[in-house]
Amino acid sequence: MELGCGAGEASVYFAKKGAEVIAVDISNGMLEVVRKLAKKNNVIVSTKQSSSDHIDFKDETFDIVYAANLLHHVDISSTLKEVSRVLKKGGALVSWDPIAHNPMINAYRKMATEVRTRDEHPIRMKQLELFSKYFSSIATETTWLFTLWIFVKFYFIDKIHPNEERYWKKILKEHKKLEKTYYRLEKLDRLFLKAFPFLKRYCWNIVIIAKK
Repeated sequence: MELGCGAGEASVYFAKKGAEVIAVDISNGMLEVVRKLAKKNNVIVSTKQSSSDHIDFKDETFDIVYAANLLHHVDISSTLKEVSRVLKKGGALVSWDPIAHNPMINAYRKMATEVRTRDEHPIRMKQLELFSKYFSSIATETTWLFTLWIFVKFYFIDKIHPNEERYWKKILKEHKKLEKTYYRLEKLDRLFLKAFPFLKRYCWNIVIIAKK
């Protein structure tokens, strides 16, 4: 299941890889987008309207729940409880979300008032303790530390205000152009995050794999 599927790109990707996929979102409008995207790509993706804190499926239904950029929009505790309920024993939640502790990203968030939603609450590292209430094991990986130089470039060199264009969308749109710069900086990320683990809290994103 992809929980909080949005436009369903990940659901379609998983279906192309041979997975049996159910895309779940609170918005019927987004689920219609998912259905059209699945049809366009000649794959089968089932859809279901449901909220994350009351997932409308029976206990132990799914092997994997994938949630991208969801947890920082919802009540984390109630969502984790529901995800754990619908996962089979040995199943896993795979999620990724922004982290709350980087001063530069927080400055960006304060400037990008017109392109961010009011319900956002980036993940605080202390909140990882909540996962242990519902899952037997947790693994994390943090990304985007020195690679955030790309944000600096957009603002100070390219003179693009965060309210004019979402930086993460610009990165996706111009990924070919930014590829060399990104991979050089990403090598620095891996080197420094391994040598100085305390820097992980200052990354932009965290990937969490929680097994039931």
